[in-house]
Amino acid sequence: MLEKTFYKIMLSKSFPFPIKVTYWDGKSETYGNGNPDIEIIFNEKIPMSAISRNASLALGEAYMDKKIEVKGSLQKLICGAYESSESFLRSNKFRKFLPEQNHNEEQSEKDVQSHYDIGNDFYQLWLDPTLTYSCAYFTSDNHDNLEQAQIAKIHHILNKLHPEKGKTLLDIGCGWGTLMLTAAKEYGLKVTGVTLSEEQYKLVQKKIYDENLQDVAEVKLEDYRELGDQQWDYITSVGMFEHVGKENLAQYFNDVAKYLKKDGVALIHGITRQQGGATNAWLNKHIFPGGYVPGLNENISHIIASGMQVDDVEMLRRHYQRTIEIWDSNFNAHREQIQKLMGERFTRMWDLYLQACAASFESGNIDVIQYLITKGPSGKNLPLTRDYMLNK
Repeated sequence: MLEKTFYKIMLSKSFPFPIKVTYWDGKSETYGNGNPDIEIIFNEKIPMSAISRNASLALGEAYMDKKIEVKGSLQKLICGAYESSESFLRSNKFRKFLPEQNHNEEQSEKDVQSHYDIGNDFYQLWLDPTLTYSCAYFTSDNHDNLEQAQIAKIHHILNKLHPEKGKTLLDIGCGWGTLMLTAAKEYGLKVTGVTLSEEQYKLVQKKIYDENLQDVAEVKLEDYRELGDQQWDYITSVGMFEHVGKENLAQYFNDVAKYLKKDGVALIHGITRQQGGATNAWLNKHIFPGGYVPGLNENISHIIASGMQVDDVEMLRRHYQRTIEIWDSNFNAHREQIQKLMGERFTRMWDLYLQACAASFESGNIDVIQYLITKGPSGKNLPLTRDYMLNK
């Protein structure tokens, strides 16, 4: 009886729409006014102590283990929880435990490889053919071709740099190499990519040799902090600073400044919270070990403290929501294959991860922001207006 009272108080305050809840004893209740189109089914009791300690972790793991099932849109359910100020995802009453993090070079390598070295075959099932694992850029409301949107994102980033042929570019956290190789082939730049993922490194290295780009492209399997004293004219870094940890953010931007030539230009693209930095215990344990989403004010402060200046800031929240919704659709189109390959618990975990991220962007809990930065006076060597970013 005590558990039911606890759940009723928690769930009745967690959503801005009606939901049906079926408990472990088979009895159901509806919370909120109206006819619910989402049902939460508890196949087992989740201890109140676990939910109070960290609801995201306890409920996320319960979903992975089928102790909880959801009928209806999981994304809508989670989005509603982010929109409700007293919900289990927002109230401090349900976030008493936060994991400790370590971001030394050895741990950073392990963290990156635990996520990105699951296997290229896995990512090829649901990413687009460019294997771009970051926010796409949709050039119209009706544009839903993911490959075209990812290619548009690459050009959107490179165009913002206003690059000159023959100059050099460093891509920190180069992924599977699409951005750096596009810069080499279509913009005439000499490029260096750096990654800690062995799977990514091997694939980028193969692409360089297959396309005879050895004279203009190289990829390094090493920590970006170990690049020495070399400098580049341009730097890009997409989806990277979320992995460095709160305690290393200042050093990350200091390193960008260190590797950037005088009057050089950098485009840094990453998930950012406008409300301030945050971690998530479930994501940290199961998806992105060591992950920390910085606040907008943090990043701007670190950029300025590093001696660089901000030229332009662009929010792409809605673009990332749509990107992840397409990823999840692709993922579920291959769900049976993924489940045979990785197991049911892994499959439920990743589907939850993708839908939870889409919900987080949809609700405005997180954003993704592009920071255009110069090492020197803002806008130096860039056109006077922003029109050039869209006219190539």
